[in-house]
Amino acid sequence: MNERYDVVVVGGGAAGLSAALILGRSRRRTLVIDAGEPRNAPAAHMQGFLSRDGMSPAEFLRVGRREIAAYGVEWAAGRVTAAVPDGADGFVVTVDDGRRVSARRLVVTTGLVDELPEIDGVAERWGRDVLHCPYCHGWEVRDRAFGVIAHPVMGVHQALVVAQWSDDVTLFLHTADEPSDQDRARAAAAGIEVVTGEVAGLVVEDDRFTGVRMANGRVVARDVLFVGPRMTPRDGLLTALGATTRETPLGPFVAVDETGRTDVPGVWAAGNAIGAQEQVINAASGGYRAGVAINMELIMEDLDRKVAAGAATTGGRRVFSS
Repeated sequence: MNERYDVVVVGGGAAGLSAALILGRSRRRTLVIDAGEPRNAPAAHMQGFLSRDGMSPAEFLRVGRREIAAYGVEWAAGRVTAAVPDGADGFVVTVDDGRRVSARRLVVTTGLVDELPEIDGVAERWGRDVLHCPYCHGWEVRDRAFGVIAHPVMGVHQALVVAQWSDDVTLFLHTADEPSDQDRARAAAAGIEVVTGEVAGLVVEDDRFTGVRMANGRVVARDVLFVGPRMTPRDGLLTALGATTRETPLGPFVAVDETGRTDVPGVWAAGNAIGAQEQVINAASGGYRAGVAINMELIMEDLDRKVAAGAATTGGRRVFSS
């Protein structure tokens, strides 16, 4: 193991590439290791990123890799299987191909996994006409007939939100609890029809979603279906290092400060690994903040070492020159 980096970034999505960009521009030797599993890969386009609105996720990554390469940042395909303290001032990072490198600091941007409802057809249509985020896709499907599968935890919340983009919204309770009186009243005020009973599957005709099939055989015609997946962070590296998690309405996520610093010395995290609502633009911002914070910490660490080395050379005496 003779490859030593200032920073190893685990994960090459928006957060990881953004951190790598600012670190490269700060003249830090940086390596990005990416397993090639971006969360938004099923989507044809991404929206809401100023100046990149409508760009495909794949093109976004290609551009990002080209930009970091211009600053000397290295990129490697692979899955990090372990990251452990080296007993000195950094970490040893092991990749699934057997490669081992060392790093003074780590940025973990491994994202999350969307665990979809076990409804026939949902996984096959995911990212096409089965969607999750109206801020990402609502404009493109506006004014069409929406269906919403009630989330087991968030209940009717998603239906109330997507009604901003369509006046024709049907909420399928499926296996969720009955809405509260307040939520029933809100749904009625938004013109949302509430359908009880379990959903059996989706109706697809000519490679197009056309309706929701209920367990009792009833088919409700719809053009678009919104679902709220269970979001499971890929935080195994972080928790193995001892990072603390925090509880959120959508489950536990690793706790970080405003720069992305975890409570493990030398470890930062950004993107969906730390929160369910880190859309691409937010993830990129988080990566940028982490990169700046790491560079500042390394600057001060290096200067303090020089100060300590100078003091040792002079026997601890302060030396002044005229």
